[in-house]
Parts: sequence; structure tokens; C-alpha cells
Amino acid sequence: HLLMKILGIIPVRGGSKGIPNKNRKKLLGKPLLQYTVEAALEAKHLDRVIVSSEDAKLISIAKSLGVDVPFVRPPHLATDSAGSFDVVKHAITFLDKQKEHYDAICLLQVTTPLRTAQDIDLAIKKFIADGIDTLLSVQKVPHHYNPHWTFLVSEKGNLNSATKDSEIIKRRQDLPDAFIRDGSIYITKTNTIIESNSLYGESIGYIETDSSRYINIDTMEDWKNAEKMLKKELKSNPE
Repeated sequence: HLLMKILGIIPVRGGSKGIPNKNRKKLLGKPLLQYTVEAALEAKHLDRVIVSSEDAKLISIAKSLGVDVPFVRPPHLATDSAGSFDVVKHAITFLDKQKEHYDAICLLQVTTPLRTAQDIDLAIKKFIADGIDTLLSVQKVPHHYNPHWTFLVSEKGNLNSATKDSEIIKRRQDLPDAFIRDGSIYITKTNTIIESNSLYGESIGYIETDSSRYINIDTMEDWKNAEKMLKKELKSNPE
């Protein structure tokens, strides 16, 4: 087993603006929450997985799936404005009081249901091997959105290079790779969270996830796309 103790945290709240009751709504017959819970429980390198929720229905779904729910999340941490950081810090502090300590946490958001146990394990291995404070799962930015080819509007209403380049790179082949956080996996050392009050440490590594399997569900359109992707996947490898 790996030399770090890692806690998997799945934050999931009752309210949702874009899609009502999104986290318990059924995606191809399974509540959205279930996809992330199953991947987390199957991952070999998470020492414990917990769900953090304020919502009684979601808590009972989580428990029925066999995942630990050690507390009911306080309501002030379940509002639109409460960020992932506060939810993670609350979970660490709660477990700390129970004399349960972890070297790092792995935050898994339920809005990216296609991330697998293998994705989680690979990310944890890379996090440990690279000796970094934080690891993010990322997607490559298509070249036409590369920051070197994007512009910000100045106070005078003119365009300036977003990366402040004196000359604009002409050829696509000369653009450096750029990435966005895809939201499916965040791993951070517990010390970093406590000392820097952030999910981001000094050194941030990354793991690129398969773009053909990536979806982050925010709108009904995303939901329909997730259904399409899952159907396609079930066809190509039936159980």
C-alpha cells in the first residue's frame, strides 16, 4: 500500500440551481451521486471515503451505497456561496477531533460522473511520486482558445494580449500546451489546507483526463450529453 493516508471526500448538497435535485436525479437509472461513490469505493488508494452533505435524502442514498457519512454538514456550509475549501476543512477538522488524521485529501465532485476508480488511483500515484502539494485533473485547451490567442479589453476599449505578448504567436504548432481544471479530481496535502487556507499549494501537478469521457454536469444539455456518453460506453463494454 502507498505510504500516505488519503481521505476521499465527496461533497454533495440538496439544492441545485441548474437542474432541480441534480445530485439525486437518476442518470440512466442511478442517482448522479452513485457514479462518484462507486468509483471512489473501488479506488485502491483511498484509505477512507466519506460523503459530506446536509440533505437527509442524499445522506440516506449515500448510506445505502455503503459509503461513510460521519456527520451531517452544517447548513451554513451548504449554501451556494460555500466553497469546496470550507467543506473540506470542516471534514478534516471533524475527523481530527476523532483522532483520525490523513496526509492528504482527494476531493471528488459528483458533477463529473464519468471519472473512474482507475483515474483516481493514477492521480494518487502521480501525486505521491511527484512529491507535490496539490494535483488537479485537467483537460487540454483547444488551440483556438489558447491564452496566447485570447485578448482582454483595456480601459480604452482596445484588445490586449491576455498573456501580454509583445508579438502574437502566428503558428498553432508554436503554441505551448494550456490546460483547464476539469473539476473531477483535486488532491491536496492536509498540511497545505490547514497552513495556507487553500486547496492549492505552492507546487501544483496535474493529470490529463481522457477528453472523450469528460463531462461536467451543470445544465440539462450537459445531462443529456452524459446520458449519450454512458449509453455509448455501456454498448462498447457490457458487463
